[in-house]
Amino acid sequence: MFKNQFIYSSLSIVSLVTAFIAGASTALSFAPYEIWAAFPLALTFALWQSQSLNAKQSLYYWLSFGFGCFVVGISWVHVSIDTFGGMPIVVSMTLMAILALYLAIYPAVCGYLLNKLSKTRKHALSPYLTYLGLFPALWVLTEWLRGWVLTGFPWIWAGYSQTLGPLSELASFIGALGLSFIVALVAGALMLLTQKRILPVLIIIPILVLSAWAAPQLNPIAPSGKSVKVALVQGNIPQSMKWEPDALWPTMLKYMDLTRAQFDETSSVDIVIWPEAAIPAPEAMVEDFLANANQVANINNTAIITGIISHQQQDFYNSLIVLGNHNQKQQPSADYQSNGTNEFKKHHLLPIGEFVPFGDLLRPIAPFFNLPMSSFQRGDYTQKNLTAVGYQIAPAICYEIVFPEQVRASVTNQTDMLLTVSNDAWFGASNGPLQHMEIAQMRAIEMGKPLLRGTNNGVTAVVDPHGRITDAIPQFETGVLVANVALYKGETWFRKIGQLPLLILCGLLLFMGVANYLRK
Repeated sequence: MFKNQFIYSSLSIVSLVTAFIAGASTALSFAPYEIWAAFPLALTFALWQSQSLNAKQSLYYWLSFGFGCFVVGISWVHVSIDTFGGMPIVVSMTLMAILALYLAIYPAVCGYLLNKLSKTRKHALSPYLTYLGLFPALWVLTEWLRGWVLTGFPWIWAGYSQTLGPLSELASFIGALGLSFIVALVAGALMLLTQKRILPVLIIIPILVLSAWAAPQLNPIAPSGKSVKVALVQGNIPQSMKWEPDALWPTMLKYMDLTRAQFDETSSVDIVIWPEAAIPAPEAMVEDFLANANQVANINNTAIITGIISHQQQDFYNSLIVLGNHNQKQQPSADYQSNGTNEFKKHHLLPIGEFVPFGDLLRPIAPFFNLPMSSFQRGDYTQKNLTAVGYQIAPAICYEIVFPEQVRASVTNQTDMLLTVSNDAWFGASNGPLQHMEIAQMRAIEMGKPLLRGTNNGVTAVVDPHGRITDAIPQFETGVLVANVALYKGETWFRKIGQLPLLILCGLLLFMGVANYLRK
């Protein structure tokens, strides 16, 4: 008896360890590794190993899988806590692990429900419906839930593993979450292959190959024949001094000097981009500087878009404003006015970094909860595009770019470009900024628009509507990226329909599983 319990316990431990390793291997699918096949193969292995478990065992198995996925995939989170939060590395690693354990709950729920709904005694679902219907639906629905519960953390969705893979162009029709469905569908087909059910693979793989080939041909976007010359300024301001009062004017003058070097009588740029919080102070404190920058931009027939701390009454916002010429390249000089027009206020704030839930309770606990500028207010969910020398630009500040429906809500038929600005100096030389760039590339595919990404220390880049980086400058260097950005016309299917049809499909598949479970 005791021997059998020991063997069972040992097998359980081995299973949990291998589940953790399988989950950890999914990190290879994302930047900077981009081994796009790693994610579906890891899911296939997890499905194969967990097929003989009961519902409770599946819960723990997939919790271990998810923990491996997140504790490795987002290990960079601890950098900001350790380096800039004033907390010991043991504490920062513990907090990161707690976050990973919370995120692991979502694949755990997926695994539990898959087992529970497919293994009823009287009316068990067929393997085909289980792995080709119920599993992809549950995986997508739990990823979607993770994207909005407790303000949401839709990082490293399975679909992002395909950003540079052969299926990437399908995102213009079904989005990143739709690619997550396909990744889970492929894993389900491979799982059936282990059971000597070869037909799903013979059908699904050719269909995906054909779809991947056809997607660019059927995508309704096309070059408009127009282009805009942009300069993205990467100031490379050390995070340790960014919010120091004595560094304010040197920081602003550095951005201005780097910008002046781009003005040329024969080939002046149209739009200059400064990154998130390039001006690390409230507008009222730097009005003289803004007035001068406004005049410089106007004289050179240019617009400057900069991150700044804007305020209304007692509320502060993480914002973008436009200096210089708004409506056309050449227009009469106008004085700078801090009136909130042609301004974007960040809506989706980063928990802890930009607002502290239960701040009155948490701030006294540790200096980590008193990071600079961690008391912002939210802007509106949907805001007007920024206008710079007549071009319409849909912005997203830092973390906001990871929310596809919010970006989609900002894009109109008149939008020329997407813009995301960030300050990823918080995360040093980790994979975090590279994953952030990867997610931004997916937004360009979904919306069918070129994307500009301006950052303090990288990745600063220009992305075409197919998700390809066309121009970039190295991380951790001071520099200016100057590029001619081709503009496009047309509207992708994902821009038109969004995630709703996919969620309805997944809801119907889940309903079928629940209905089967409840049958008498």
